[in-house]
Amino acid sequence: MPRKASGRVKRNHQRYRGRHELNVVPMIDMMVILVFFLIFSAVFTRTSILELNFPAANSAVPDLPKGLQLEVVVRASGIDVNDRNQGVLKSLPNTVTGYDMRGLSEFLLLVKSKYQDKRDVSVLLESNISYDTIVHVMDAVRAYAPKDHGSVQTELFPDVSVGDAPT
Repeated sequence: MPRKASGRVKRNHQRYRGRHELNVVPMIDMMVILVFFLIFSAVFTRTSILELNFPAANSAVPDLPKGLQLEVVVRASGIDVNDRNQGVLKSLPNTVTGYDMRGLSEFLLLVKSKYQDKRDVSVLLESNISYDTIVHVMDAVRAYAPKDHGSVQTELFPDVSVGDAPT
């Protein structure tokens, strides 16, 4: 037979009724403030995407018209600018600070002045070339940036193909 609750227990239950409920209103207020802060303090960055033309695995090389077939070969020892038909046009050995990107851009600006309609170039890389070097070479091949940053960049060869350097 169950025992009856005493008067003191009944008073305690009546006194604490409703105090065990969770009040989520302050937590919702804090979440709204946090979301507002995160949205307005977020850094919106500009992402640029570079489109590369990779040859298909089973495609044959098409017949190319006569003229310049520009190749930039990046090796551990330096950079060579080649014509596929004639050979090396200019060799740029490494400097104390690394690859000579300024010299590469300046030489390609001279090539662009002679072949103004030419838009494509092949960048051929040895297997041990770092990703950072690849990006810098592709930037140097695509556009010439003058030393004073106030000037406008000149487009060189925007259609870049990437491949393996010949041994």
